[in-house]
Amino acid sequence: MAKRSSSVWLAPMSRFLAPRGETLWLCLALLSVLSLLGQELSRRSVLAADFEGFADDGEDDEETSESLPITDLPLRSSLSPPILTQSHFETDHGPPDESPNSPPPSDPIPKPSSAAFDYWDEDEFEGLPVQKSSQNPKSPENFTPLESDSDSDSESDLKKTVKPSSLPRSYTVEIICVTFLIAFIVNYFVGKRENENIALAWATQFATKDSIFEKNFSLLGTGDGKDTPLLLKEGQNVFKFYASGRRFCQGLLATMELQSRHDLISKIYNLIVPCKDEITFEVYMNDEAMDQVVFALSKKKAAKVMQKEVRDLQRYANLVSAPTNRKWHVEDLAVISESREVAGDLITEAVLDQVFGDKAFEKFGKGFISMHFSDQHAAIHRKMLLFKFALPDANHMADMTRLVALVPYYIDLIGRYKLSSQARSKAEAARSKAAQEAYKELQNARQEALQKKKAEKKKMMEEAEAKLSAEAIRKKEAKEHARQKKKGMPKVKMTRAH
Repeated sequence: MAKRSSSVWLAPMSRFLAPRGETLWLCLALLSVLSLLGQELSRRSVLAADFEGFADDGEDDEETSESLPITDLPLRSSLSPPILTQSHFETDHGPPDESPNSPPPSDPIPKPSSAAFDYWDEDEFEGLPVQKSSQNPKSPENFTPLESDSDSDSESDLKKTVKPSSLPRSYTVEIICVTFLIAFIVNYFVGKRENENIALAWATQFATKDSIFEKNFSLLGTGDGKDTPLLLKEGQNVFKFYASGRRFCQGLLATMELQSRHDLISKIYNLIVPCKDEITFEVYMNDEAMDQVVFALSKKKAAKVMQKEVRDLQRYANLVSAPTNRKWHVEDLAVISESREVAGDLITEAVLDQVFGDKAFEKFGKGFISMHFSDQHAAIHRKMLLFKFALPDANHMADMTRLVALVPYYIDLIGRYKLSSQARSKAEAARSKAAQEAYKELQNARQEALQKKKAEKKKMMEEAEAKLSAEAIRKKEAKEHARQKKKGMPKVKMTRAH
């Protein structure tokens, strides 16, 4: 008992520690994404630290600039420009006489003489020293506007030095992108596995030993060997099944079109606009086994659409009302047939009791979409039987057993069915009329093609004539005039005298 309990606990641990298959790939993908995210965050943190260091240097520079005294800065007064003087050269080259009453110079920079020029040009004398105002620069009254200006300048400098890179950055966009990527990867593997489970559940229910198709067809799958797969996977949501080896038909092809569960965007769209998993059976009948039959059965809304869009139903068939003297299908369905006789012969009592009756349809016909039998299909195989059903989930695949059983039933029914003489004559008349209409359409298409070709040739000739010179046009006109003149002359018949 102890060994059994230990094995029960060690089995999931071994699966977790040693993943295989798609689980291993999923773990590797998650680890790679997390490592990339960690590298990006570490790089961002290093860059943010570097920018903070630059911001500190800028603040030190601002402090040093603010510590300078305002009195050391040169002041520019709003007085009139300085007066230039013209020096008088002395013959003895001696120093000029200084007046005893003149005040001592406050600035070591030499001043120009007091004689002024008549014309003053500010642009011509740039760089000259500025004369200071006579007011006392140390008085507090003169410094009030300067101090306010210096404060405003320091605030503007602080605003300029604060860079956006030094501010804390939000990683919301990166986190959203990485989260979406992880969700997309996880959903891909989960949705892929779910679609495969549905396809395998259908094959297990209907294509294995002692199932419906195994009893009615001698060859199942795409190959002749025993190890050939039953299903052919054409995409993450498309699976096909082939069967052959039965009388009245060449073969059967079943196509499962499932929802795109592996695509996250399509999955979100399907939540808004619901979509069903569908399976379509195409039965290729032998030419001698199928008579002239055009018949369709589907839901009422779908029947109107089919009659307008499907070519053979539009040309040969019409909606058939329910007869009064016999049992008929449920009111949710509608029949499109070439004649009332064909509709009555194909909707038998057995079919009504099994699927299409009032009581049976509520329980077994929920997945029915449509079926279409015709000898005038617009495809390579003209004589075909088409069945379209909705697939349930993998756990309730047995619910569509009676719907799948309709396929071999109608293969035998259509293979043995023969029209009456009256219905046959009517069908042949309709087909001959359709053939004549098709021939007329073909002739009209040929005429249109010839006219189009002639118009293109005429256009090319006109373009060639437009490129000719005047001399070539004159010669061509003369040649055409001579030909018309010769054509208009009376014909003379000459006889030889004996």
